[in-house]
Amino acid sequence: MKTSAPSSSIEDYVKVIYGFTEWQDKPITSSQLAQRLGVANSSVSEMVRKLKDQGLVDHKPYSAITLTDSGVRLALSMVRRHRLIETYLVQELGYSWDEVHDEAELLEHAVSDTFIERMSAKLGNPQRDPHGDPIPSADGTVLLPEAHLLGELDPGHTGRITRISDENPDLLRYLSAEEIDLDDEVEVVGRKPFGGALVVRISNAGRKRDYDLAEEVTAALWVHSDHPHTGCTLSGR
Repeated sequence: MKTSAPSSSIEDYVKVIYGFTEWQDKPITSSQLAQRLGVANSSVSEMVRKLKDQGLVDHKPYSAITLTDSGVRLALSMVRRHRLIETYLVQELGYSWDEVHDEAELLEHAVSDTFIERMSAKLGNPQRDPHGDPIPSADGTVLLPEAHLLGELDPGHTGRITRISDENPDLLRYLSAEEIDLDDEVEVVGRKPFGGALVVRISNAGRKRDYDLAEEVTAALWVHSDHPHTGCTLSGR
């Protein structure tokens, strides 16, 4: 008997579950999944039961939701589609990085595997999307760079921006206006008193500029460092 292809809803669910844990270790809860998908908790409960019946997730009542091996494979195939489409839209069609997410959400369910692989070849088989998220290979391999949230870094820490969260299009537009981008060099200068903004020095295109960045911004920027500085609070982590 021929197995039917997963529905777009199932593909969306496993992709969101995977994305939640890609850059941190805590599994997603039903309420967090509902919030990310913009649906009611009751809808999530029903779909999670369906995903469990299909062997895509492990879940017990009142516990977090985790993907099975089959769920991970399906999620990675969808993540690959989504991020390749985003990359194509930016590199080949001139979209800005705050415009591509919704467009890719529509297209990822509509195109064939052949289309995706030809798109990848056309782009030179890129390893990351416009926001720095890794693009899984066709066999499901993911090269996740070692990086930390900018807001976790202490004064004196240096590195380069390796990932920018695409959850908030307004924030992406703000970063574009401030000329903050992937691969910019970053130095943490300090923090304003009484829980104030993080002061960072960002270098790009041969110039340096100091920024006072709010918590919402520092929680969206990930920094890769080649080595810790003296007294680094991240040493040994």
